[in-house]
Amino acid sequence: MTNLSESQRDSAVFNLTQAVTMVVDDSTFGMDLTLQALKGFGIQARYICTSAAEAIEILSEHTIDLLLVDCEMPGMDGHELVRWLRNSNLDPNAFVPIIMTAGHVRRSKVGAVRDCGANYLVTKPFSAASLLERLIWVARDNRPFIEVGDYKGPDRRMRPSMPRDADERRADMLALQASYRSAFDGVEIA
Repeated sequence: MTNLSESQRDSAVFNLTQAVTMVVDDSTFGMDLTLQALKGFGIQARYICTSAAEAIEILSEHTIDLLLVDCEMPGMDGHELVRWLRNSNLDPNAFVPIIMTAGHVRRSKVGAVRDCGANYLVTKPFSAASLLERLIWVARDNRPFIEVGDYKGPDRRMRPSMPRDADERRADMLALQASYRSAFDGVEIA
């Protein structure tokens, strides 16, 4: 237990055994890997789906607490499933924490996961410790959900905003943000 990171040590306060969990993965290997890791944490997946269509059927009728979904599936892929769920207006499922899994991760895939509204991406094959760390991170995540353009999901801005000076106006803040954006114009950030 001495090898656990600080975030995992603090996890003793989390009891995930009653979490209503859904796993969506068309790969037998990926599904088994995820289910075994969850079982090790005391989480029994209540819903196991091999396609997005199966998941939509269940999500439309049952409330879940946690969704783990593979990015790449035939037909409707994981990104489309997450986007559908976030836009579904199914309360509370539209706001459920979502961890996506993927076997081959490129920068574009990280961006696609972020942009579809998922909370986090875990690369397969993953260790049980890395999945547990992400589960705890998602459980502690208190970012607000936002709707901007065609995006619905957790606020993607991971950095805290700087406090304003007492005499600073909103217009001043917007101008400052615009100057930062123009300074980094063309720079790709994952």
